[in-house]
Amino acid sequence: MAGSRPITPASPKPNKTKDPNPGIPIYGCEHIQRLLTKSQDVTTNTIQHYKMLLRVIFDNTPIIPQTSKSVDKRPVTSLIPNYLCLQCPTTTTAKDRLKHGKLKAHMFYVDSRSGGLFCQMCDDFVWDPTLEELRLRKIGTGSFSSRKRKRDEPFTDPAKDDTAYMSINTTAAPCRAAGLRGIFNMGSTCFMSVILQSFVHNPLLRNFYLRDGHQVGQCTQDNCLSCGMDELFQAFYSEETTASYVASKMLSDSWLCQQAAFSELAGYDEHDAHEYFQFLAEELHRTNRQERHASPTGANASNVSHLTSNCDCIVHQTFYGKFQSTLTCQNCGVVTTSVEPFLDLSLAIDSIAKRQGNNNGESSHEWSQPLTLQRCLDVEYMQPERCEYSCRSCDSPQEARKQLSIKNLPNVLCIQFKRFEHHKSLRTSAKIHLKVQFPLQLNMLPYTNRARTQDTSENFELARSCTYDLLSVVVHVGKLNSGHYISYSRVGNQWFKFDDHKVTMASESHVLGAEAFLLFYIIRSLA
Repeated sequence: MAGSRPITPASPKPNKTKDPNPGIPIYGCEHIQRLLTKSQDVTTNTIQHYKMLLRVIFDNTPIIPQTSKSVDKRPVTSLIPNYLCLQCPTTTTAKDRLKHGKLKAHMFYVDSRSGGLFCQMCDDFVWDPTLEELRLRKIGTGSFSSRKRKRDEPFTDPAKDDTAYMSINTTAAPCRAAGLRGIFNMGSTCFMSVILQSFVHNPLLRNFYLRDGHQVGQCTQDNCLSCGMDELFQAFYSEETTASYVASKMLSDSWLCQQAAFSELAGYDEHDAHEYFQFLAEELHRTNRQERHASPTGANASNVSHLTSNCDCIVHQTFYGKFQSTLTCQNCGVVTTSVEPFLDLSLAIDSIAKRQGNNNGESSHEWSQPLTLQRCLDVEYMQPERCEYSCRSCDSPQEARKQLSIKNLPNVLCIQFKRFEHHKSLRTSAKIHLKVQFPLQLNMLPYTNRARTQDTSENFELARSCTYDLLSVVVHVGKLNSGHYISYSRVGNQWFKFDDHKVTMASESHVLGAEAFLLFYIIRSLA
């Protein structure tokens, strides 16, 4: 109907109101009307309190509005919406909202995620023009108005064109719990769960599967893990539930996979999360690859590596980068350059700690000074090393200077800290507990070959294109043979901890203080 107001995401069942005439106040329901017309002081205080609640919801960490007090006064943080009372400082759960209303005679609440107004008397969200305009402006611009209102009077503006009004004021429904579900441990399967959680909260993979990037209905492959991933994403993002998920299809298809290199993944023994990441990436590449040419056979088999490097599948678009290795013969000066793809960067933290130097007689396992991720990268990609190689120009073995750099950075950078060492001669294994500090933001420009060949100190645009934001962290807790994997992932600006079926909010300090095993960074332009 012409002149009607649009339905906002926070009010799925708004009360009907008549079209307003300029300067005539209207209200979301008769109950909020009684409150806002009680007196000028009540009107002003209510609007100011609503603004304060919107600041709490949208300007601060979600932990604050998502935390209420239990019967015994203990703080309880929830993943489902809480309700912030509009008439007092109380935050209550949906279950306790009615009890609070009866006790205090308070009837109006604000949704802890969307900021929408809930009327207890109507038992529904209501669309009040004055309060809704404040909410939309807060979401859209971060402020409440472009001009200062006189006494915050609850009057509507003159009717606007519906299309223009919707384009300016309509916003996506804010939901910080999107994709938040635990994954049940089915018998030492935490190594799989943490990788699945990191994939679920990877926006590139999420967008690929939610837009039907893998055609499940047309897939004819047996035990297809990409079909399993599609099912996983649909369950996490399309179902209105926070109940934990049983990833039985992913587990069984992983067991039945024909990859000989990963055949040991079958069974209920403990496994390496990094190995499962490599396995899953390879399987998703195999089932989703869109190479420029058909798979080679016979005489064309030698072109396999070339075709793989040109693969346009979602895994290559997301995780793959390219190394550039430069060998300089120390006898004749001939330079040999080679380029190879990489799925992740593996850092041998034990040997890096030894190379960094320890003059106190401590072993690397007891080393007291923490390493940093930047220092590890400096050792691997900034410092050349000497090696022996067969020089074609000299036609004999020669000493060479080897310099490794990154030619192409991936959209999502996976970094592994090698925490498990195996001594074949001694037939022993051990876990390395060295502390490695890592940042929320990571600049990878110094480790690229462009930084070696040109002055990039003033190229701020190039620096921004090589800047990453931390997306997920995988942690191995405990000993080598009796440990457990947990993970952290960022959803919006809030971090969450995933421990099998349990999902809890986490602070940045907890994330940065973790003994990381795998780090996933996403290029800032895509974050």
